[in-house]
Amino acid sequence: MLTYGRARLSKCLTRLARQAHSVRTLKEDLRWPGWELVIGIEVHAQIKSRRKLFSGGVESNSSDLTTPPNTHVVPFDAAFPGTLPRLNPRCVELGVRTAIALNAEVQNRSAFDRKHYFYADLPSGYQITQQYAPIARNGRLQLDKDDIVVRVKQLQLEQDTGKSTSYPRTRTTAIDLNRAGMGLMEIVSEPDMRSPEEAGDYVRTLQALLRSVGSSDGNMEQGSFRCDVNVSVNRVGDPPGTRCEIKNLNSVKFMMVAITCEAFRQIALLERGVPVAQETRGFNEEKAETYSLRSKEDAPDYRYMPDPNIPPLLIGSAYVNAIRERMPELPDATRERLLAQGLSQRDVEVLMDVDSGREVGFDGELGRGAVAYFDKVSRGRDPKAVVNWITHELLGQLAFRNETFRENPISVEQMGELVDLVQGGKVTGTSGKTILRHILSTRSSDLPSKIAEDLKLIASDDDSASLEKWCREAIAALPQQAEAVRQGNPNVVNKIMGHVMKASRGTAKAQDVRAMLLKLLQR
Repeated sequence: MLTYGRARLSKCLTRLARQAHSVRTLKEDLRWPGWELVIGIEVHAQIKSRRKLFSGGVESNSSDLTTPPNTHVVPFDAAFPGTLPRLNPRCVELGVRTAIALNAEVQNRSAFDRKHYFYADLPSGYQITQQYAPIARNGRLQLDKDDIVVRVKQLQLEQDTGKSTSYPRTRTTAIDLNRAGMGLMEIVSEPDMRSPEEAGDYVRTLQALLRSVGSSDGNMEQGSFRCDVNVSVNRVGDPPGTRCEIKNLNSVKFMMVAITCEAFRQIALLERGVPVAQETRGFNEEKAETYSLRSKEDAPDYRYMPDPNIPPLLIGSAYVNAIRERMPELPDATRERLLAQGLSQRDVEVLMDVDSGREVGFDGELGRGAVAYFDKVSRGRDPKAVVNWITHELLGQLAFRNETFRENPISVEQMGELVDLVQGGKVTGTSGKTILRHILSTRSSDLPSKIAEDLKLIASDDDSASLEKWCREAIAALPQQAEAVRQGNPNVVNKIMGHVMKASRGTAKAQDVRAMLLKLLQR
């Protein structure tokens, strides 16, 4: 009894210390005056490894709808008797990499537990997780928008479940175990957020961080990045109220709407004198309201127990330091570096928003994202010229074609030579855009210099006779605009220039066209 009392007292003191540490200056929200909103988030991010967490099964891409069900399953994933887990070291490495990025303390000793619950998509009847001895604790994540630090309570490794699909007409449920056993990182925040906007900023910042270190692709829409949000409300000055958990939110937008709806629901109950029940809730996107799923389980309901088949995970400081030395550039460092190169804040944000700067392959390989693409193209070139071609022309044309940056067919060499041709005056800016559209349309692997020759887009330098001919034709075709220029309105000359550029198919240099037009009109 004495031991139990001391343990309980220790937990109470720890909880009070956390509450005291989490005090923030209150900013009144006009949506709920007199009330304070307290938010904590549990993020489940799939680890980008070729193998599952405890088996030799190959991970299945949850976004690939063409993968036949139950084709990425080995006996351990289906809980066949006699099969034993074998920890995937790559998942451990990516977990440690994430912990370092979150400024968390990697634990020298962590252990795996069994979390028991009985769903059809969990064949063994329990999930292997790290409830009591996680791989990392006490991290933090800086949010730039409001200069807020969100504390990360712990990061733990665990298995994903299978996927169940219900068919109401036949009253049947199909089970797909392709996803069963895939490695997850559960990242648990402290309740440090006070508005839906702060929660959205936290999730977006965490997404960018995971992608930058290559540990997860962070795609909420495809199910590889899911959020459970804990929401409670209290009168200003009162302790936090009863929290409710909203499960499986897969969109930042809908997560913010769900938090707002749940806050209004709890406030309405408390104002009527009805206590808020601690429960797990879902979110109906069409009705924009939360609904009850089940009463909130506590730890005893899950009957946690140490997994007898998995020994403790021991991680030495030498192992952590070796990973720290190989860490890729984090988003804050990337932003500072790009700004130092003379890029505008807007250009930096555009680059970093496209796939958050990097695309992540399996085993944490960093693919060709917008920032990596810019870095390669801008070597030895004017960074401002390069970023203009990427953000204004390339991304604009991809968006027009409803294509993502991953589908970009223009190689680094092609984009680099295109910038060189325009900067060197060998092709005009208009012709450069034509070449870019040609590559996107034909998926050509030819260099822009060859395409410019084939399409006769090389800029003309000495053919003044052709230039004068085009200009005279443009003046004849646009007599009203020509007369306006003669009357002292030189701004109208831009429209006549457009006619000349079209006639020359973009090969005439704009400054030469303008000079020739003014010369002819001022006569």
